[in-house]
Amino acid sequence: MKTLRDVKIGDTVRIVKLHGEGAVRRRIMDMGLTRGTEVYVRKVAPLGDPVELNVRGYELSLRKADAEMVEVE
Repeated sequence: MKTLRDVKIGDTVRIVKLHGEGAVRRRIMDMGLTRGTEVYVRKVAPLGDPVELNVRGYELSLRKADAEMVEVE
């Protein structure tokens, strides 16, 4: 299983599944990270947290803990 945290800078991936439950999962979906969405990884902070993404035409910063809940291909 490959998660959004494992993706290299400059790669584009497609979301396959969201893990997690309740409010955490809802917050991730509210940010536009839903199944089938393409995500481009722009930057990763020096210590790996946060990850900067391009999703649906806007820029999004996501914590490592949240990025681990997004399964990609």
